[in-house]
Amino acid sequence: MTMPDDKTPPRDEAAPQVNPADMTAEALAEAMGDEAFDERPDPDLRIAELEAERDELKKRLMYALADIENVRKRAERDRRDAETYGGTKLARDLLSVHDNLARALDSADDALRAQAEAFFDGLDLTQRELLQAFAKHKIEKVAPNPGDRFDANLHQAMFEAPVSGAEPGAIIEVMQAGFTIAGRLLRPALVGVAKSAPDAEAAAG
Repeated sequence: MTMPDDKTPPRDEAAPQVNPADMTAEALAEAMGDEAFDERPDPDLRIAELEAERDELKKRLMYALADIENVRKRAERDRRDAETYGGTKLARDLLSVHDNLARALDSADDALRAQAEAFFDGLDLTQRELLQAFAKHKIEKVAPNPGDRFDANLHQAMFEAPVSGAEPGAIIEVMQAGFTIAGRLLRPALVGVAKSAPDAEAAAG
C-alpha cells in the first residue's frame, strides 16, 4: 500500500528552539533588524518632555488655586459688606423719621411741654429708641458744633457768610445733622460756613 507524501518539511530535531524573552537586546535587535530599535525614543528627551509637562500642570494648578482663593476672599468681603451695609437704603429712609421727631421736640417750648408732658415724653422715648436702633447697626450721627472746622467728607456747606470773630472755614450754623453707617457717609450734615470779611479780602488782595 502506497502512503501519501507528507508536504510538511522534516523537523530538524537538532536545531535549537530560541525564546525571544531569553535573548539579549543585541541579539533581539539583530534578529528583528536594526530599524525597529532605531525608532525608540531618546530616554533623556522623554524625561525632559515629562518634566516640562509636569511643570506646566503645576503652574496651572497654582493659578487655579490662586483664582479659588481670590473668589473666596471676594465672596467673604461681599458677605461682610452685605451684612454691614445691607440696610443702607432702609437706614436712609428712616433718617426722615429722626428729623421729624427732632423738629417736633425742638419746636416745643417749656409752656407747651408742660401742657402735653406725656406726649413729649413719648416723643423723647421714641427718639432715644430710634437712636439706639441706629447704634446697634453702626449708624452714628454727625452733629458738628459751631466753631468746628468744615470737613467736606462729612459736611455740606449750604451758605457762606462773613462772621465777626469766626475763622474762615469754621462752621457757624448747623441746619441738619448728618449720619454715617460703619464709617461710610449716609448723609452729610448741612451747615453754614464762615468766610473772610470783605475788608479782610480786600486787604489780602
